Amino acid sequence: MITSVLVANRGEIACRVVRTCREAGIRTVAVHSDADAHALHARVADTAVRLPGSAPADTYLRGDLIVKAALAAGADAVHPGYGFLSENAGFARDVRDAGLVWIGPPPEAIEAMASKTRAKELLGIEPLREVTEADLPVLVKAAAGGGGRGMRVVRHLADLDAELAAARAEAASAFGDGEVFVEPYVEGGRHVEVQVLADTHGTVWALGTRDCSLQRRHQKVIEEAPAPGLSAALDAEVRALAVRAARAVGYVGAGTVEFLVAGERAHFLEMNTRLQVEHPVTEAVFGIDLVAEQIRIAEGHALAEDPPRARGHAVEARLYAEDPASNWAPQTGRLHRLAVPDAVRLDTGYADGDDIGVHYDPMLAKVVAHAPTRAEAIRKLAAALDRAVIHGPVTNRDLLVRSLRHPEFTAARMDTGFYDRHLPALTEPAPDPHAPLAAALADAHGRSRFGGWRNVPSQPQTKRYLMAGEEHEARYRHGSRGLEADGVRVVHADARLVILDVDGVRRTYEVARHGDQVYVNTTALTALPRFPDPTTQHAPGSLLAPMPGTVVRVADGLTAGTPVKAGEPLLWLEAMKMQHKITAPVTGTLTELHAVPGQQVDPGTLLAVVKETP
Repeated sequence: MITSVLVANRGEIACRVVRTCREAGIRTVAVHSDADAHALHARVADTAVRLPGSAPADTYLRGDLIVKAALAAGADAVHPGYGFLSENAGFARDVRDAGLVWIGPPPEAIEAMASKTRAKELLGIEPLREVTEADLPVLVKAAAGGGGRGMRVVRHLADLDAELAAARAEAASAFGDGEVFVEPYVEGGRHVEVQVLADTHGTVWALGTRDCSLQRRHQKVIEEAPAPGLSAALDAEVRALAVRAARAVGYVGAGTVEFLVAGERAHFLEMNTRLQVEHPVTEAVFGIDLVAEQIRIAEGHALAEDPPRARGHAVEARLYAEDPASNWAPQTGRLHRLAVPDAVRLDTGYADGDDIGVHYDPMLAKVVAHAPTRAEAIRKLAAALDRAVIHGPVTNRDLLVRSLRHPEFTAARMDTGFYDRHLPALTEPAPDPHAPLAAALADAHGRSRFGGWRNVPSQPQTKRYLMAGEEHEARYRHGSRGLEADGVRVVHADARLVILDVDGVRRTYEVARHGDQVYVNTTALTALPRFPDPTTQHAPGSLLAPMPGTVVRVADGLTAGTPVKAGEPLLWLEAMKMQHKITAPVTGTLTELHAVPGQQVDPGTLLAVVKETP
């Protein structure tokens, strides 16, 4: 009987495992890097153990330290979560050799499926050995790990070597294994997967299908269960293949078998020998707790002969601290507030007031809706996200809402190229034009107690805000009846709530301010100083760091005086285990180069300057 579980992970998944353990009466042990000393997962567990290390991003890859922490804290089992060491057979063996229960598949099963190349060979599928023009486009993939890291689409043969090198570097950084391979890239395919659950008594469940086609950088953004639009034959085929793959390696516990579906054909991608980020949609549809089932299986309990019956439809959206309009650049800073309506499930590793750092994945939370039908689940999730209160760094919330309401998605006609086609339209700014006025009125509330008795209206007051990248000016007056503004009637205004009558329609605005950041309903604004600081201005063609990170590479031969072309990669930043290309904004000459490999930069750091050719 398991009494205490160490969760060998962080963030959202660690909090989620802790929640199930607490419900089962099992004590929990968290581990944390120095960067995560005050993280939510370290606060909600019964015990927390520091993992020493100078590189926070690599701390959770130290299996020896994690085993030592489990023994020191008196844990009798280890749950790996997902990512980090969750699919590391050596770590699984070390846990078992230490006399601890491993809440996961046997090391031999992990080993058999850990390398995507070996997994394909096990099922009789050969990767590409040599790439020719006829094979294009192709996909470069990391043999270990997942989450979109170490993946590159190559459409031109001349780009292959550079993309292989970048994929190897990214994979080595994220997984400690730089092996990559190449396979055909299927245009217009759908990402469909099957959740499997197997016990030690020979029973294997195929818990339906999931569709995870909406992806950015090959990392899932919106997932749902069951996968819509599959024919009965194809649905039965992928479920049978998933069970076959699990039985082929003697699988035990929760795992996922992934396919790329094109028409009526399913192409095997890989088997993930762990819990998936998107497991909540399967839990919602089948009414089970997969973490609880993992623990029961690790204790030796048998599954029922048949899985529970699926009911309804579930959709999950991953809320990221990132800017989709700026090449998905990750964002950092203080998360002042995160709240969603009670009608949906929220899985998160953050609480109000927590800081979002640079060292880890930028996912803030997963929001999940379940309803009797797909249309109802989509509507429920979109509305919940639309009403969510998110005060802090830029997120992909608006993108998620628009994606869920896009006709291609609602009609289940999406594929993995969805964002390639629709991203510009989905990220087109649509701020509320009255948000700056509402912000100004809230800020002005109570500042003048004497405007009400003057015989003549006071002079207009002005405040400036940055909204959706553009500067806006709000004008108001302290009139005889209180605060006034041209073109609207101010029904009510205080520091937190403003009500405006616009052409006979009453509109309500909830206002919150954190420093110079102002949030008006779902619109974010930055209050600008009355007199801008001229020293903060940069010359045209300046390349500024879009995120905090590390300069990992500068283009070969790049020095001041080098001619460059618009869109040409000049340097690469690594942030949150992903590499981001910084390209020339115009065709011209590089006049300044300040970035050097290994340099740590903050957002807005001047990296280089390109002078445009007249």
